[in-house]
Amino acid sequence: MGLPTVGRRVTLTDIATITDTPPSLALLESLISEVEEVFHGKEEVVRLAVAALLARGHILFEDVPGVGKTTLAHALATALGLSFRRIQFTSDLLPSDVLGVSIFNPRTSEFETRLGPIFTNLVLADEINRAPPRTQSGLLQAMEEAQVSLDDKTFELPQPFMVMATQNPLEHHGTYPLPESQVDRFLMRLTIGYPGEDAERRILMESTTDDPWEKRIQAVLRPGQVLALQKEVSRVGADESLVGYVMAIVQRTRIEPRLQMGVSPRGAIGLLAASRAFALLGGRDYLVPSDVQKLAVPCLAHRILPVRASAASHEAHEEAAGIVRDILKDIPVPV
Repeated sequence: MGLPTVGRRVTLTDIATITDTPPSLALLESLISEVEEVFHGKEEVVRLAVAALLARGHILFEDVPGVGKTTLAHALATALGLSFRRIQFTSDLLPSDVLGVSIFNPRTSEFETRLGPIFTNLVLADEINRAPPRTQSGLLQAMEEAQVSLDDKTFELPQPFMVMATQNPLEHHGTYPLPESQVDRFLMRLTIGYPGEDAERRILMESTTDDPWEKRIQAVLRPGQVLALQKEVSRVGADESLVGYVMAIVQRTRIEPRLQMGVSPRGAIGLLAASRAFALLGGRDYLVPSDVQKLAVPCLAHRILPVRASAASHEAHEEAAGIVRDILKDIPVPV
């Protein structure tokens, strides 16, 4: 007996009756099905977002407003049983508004730490490029080390922890381009795009009801299960030839004449981790070349810079994605 028919909601009852499917795959299929109850027509985007979470990475959504970025983030957190906070980034936002601050209490004559909204499992940093560089840089330690330093103290962030940031690729008035050091902290850069006709019709029909989408979705995992799945990703086998394949792709970006900046070692590590997570989503405990090929553009295109394009431009990202695809065509695939 396999997984239920595509398009039908995979329930916990289904998981209990599936006998020939790995438990981790059944849980993940149930998760994806649950998110798709409110985020319609973009299964590939959902799968990539889940892969990023399993690989302990962060996502930069670069897309026009109104295509469901907030809905996806909130629905994913709800289905995972994780806490969720949305932070609206603005030009007057301070690092302390995100991370927290120490406040003097005159009653005790001591400083008390008030932790900021980043202390949650899944953070949506909405319109991140509208905040000044100082505020943007406040996220670097959190994204890299899963901890925050306030004054002389260091606070661990809840686990699992993930940042989903958004920015509009076409709106540059009043924005601050993300520094390359911060862009490199994002495991993936994704675009949702407009929904298909059937999906948009369903979205419009649901918009006429009074029931909020939160009532149509339930938690199918617990934080402890998410952490267990993240550990399972680290056990996905990667043959030496597949590691060499990743290295060949990354090293090619460093000598590509159309690029002025190639992929860093952090990018290579991220591509391998995301590919292993995608393999787990496919029900496998081993890596295959198609996993790497599927994740190469989302994981690498935002880390490279074409010679003839501005780092902040939408055209630069599109050209970078094309260059990554060209490199994939040129690099021999291991057999």
